[in-house]
Amino acid sequence: MTRSDPSEADSHGVATGLRPAAKGWCPGAHRAMASGDGLLVRVRPQLARLTSAQALGLCALAGRLGSGLIDLTHRANLQLRGVKPDDHGAVVDGLCALGLADADVTREGRPPVLVAPCWQAGDDTEGIAKELLSRLDELPALPPKFGFAVDAGPAPVLAAAPADVRIERARSGGLLVRADGAAAGHPVSRAAAVDAALAMAAWFAATAQRVEPASRRMRGHQRIFSWTDGPQPLEPAADPASLPAPGMSSLGPVYGVPFGQIEAAALAALLRDSGASGLRLTPHRALVLEGGRWCDAVAFITVPGDPLLRVDACPGAPSCASATVATHAVARALASGLAAAGSAAPRSLHVSGCAKGCARARPADATWVGRDGAFDLVRGGCAWDAPVQTRLPPEALCSLIGMP
Repeated sequence: MTRSDPSEADSHGVATGLRPAAKGWCPGAHRAMASGDGLLVRVRPQLARLTSAQALGLCALAGRLGSGLIDLTHRANLQLRGVKPDDHGAVVDGLCALGLADADVTREGRPPVLVAPCWQAGDDTEGIAKELLSRLDELPALPPKFGFAVDAGPAPVLAAAPADVRIERARSGGLLVRADGAAAGHPVSRAAAVDAALAMAAWFAATAQRVEPASRRMRGHQRIFSWTDGPQPLEPAADPASLPAPGMSSLGPVYGVPFGQIEAAALAALLRDSGASGLRLTPHRALVLEGGRWCDAVAFITVPGDPLLRVDACPGAPSCASATVATHAVARALASGLAAAGSAAPRSLHVSGCAKGCARARPADATWVGRDGAFDLVRGGCAWDAPVQTRLPPEALCSLIGMP
């Protein structure tokens, strides 16, 4: 990921290939962040799981003290939107009562731990994740977005999800600890996995300041330095597998969430109708209802081939103060146009309210970027890359699907 730079846009505001600096910070429960529609309050459920009672309580909070909208993030977290500053304290109290936030504010600053959603009680993923979560206070200070992934099932499913230190299955069948971006990792025993992951993070903290500007994520840093304290020789990870897709899974029904945003009332209705005992989150905008029965739900994505799954979109205007365009209506129209385009249709689309590209940090086949109420088109790149066309009206976007 390219760091921001004063020359990130030309004199007309057109992106030129350098990602604009993010404003604000990664929100939490105690440390909310202001957006165009109020405060964002982020919830980080342990093991990416909520009980049904916790999920229903969260929906009630979102409806009573927020805008009624809940976001799913790429780290399998949840965000309540539209919280008024005067109501923030009540929201935090409610989250603490539900067991979804810690009364100790300092715990919120610990690195996030992303967990593969298909873990079973007593397996390596659950055991390693619980141990790692209990030992995060052993770490030195790390950059705000630095995090871990525990992905110790039969095959890695979080390869495309954001993380800096990964504990995953090796091709040989054992476990390994791998720096994000590295082709191979250090083989470890189950008992030594957390020790090795913490040691790799501590190495990053000790060496990240040796470059200018200081490294903030592992992917770029490990190209400069090589962690040599881990077990040798290195081993490749097992071939990646897919995250649960909409439909039935071994754990229960799986539903996609268009653009990662859902009305709390719709989620609460689905939980009650399904009879699910719990809710698991995936980093690709999907929900797994533990032990639930299948229910038709028009607000969710229910089939694996739905074109909406190929389109990323941020909240856009007016929800985000940085955006000058509405994004979700445009994204839905583009998704509808994918089927009509047939084999010429791109595999991935991205609609971004501005050049920061918050909804998708990876390149997409086509990215539409809002600027001054119109859109710029980027082919095969990110929202901050130089566009091939500029100032396109929203009604013209669908006609460009499939064009070279």
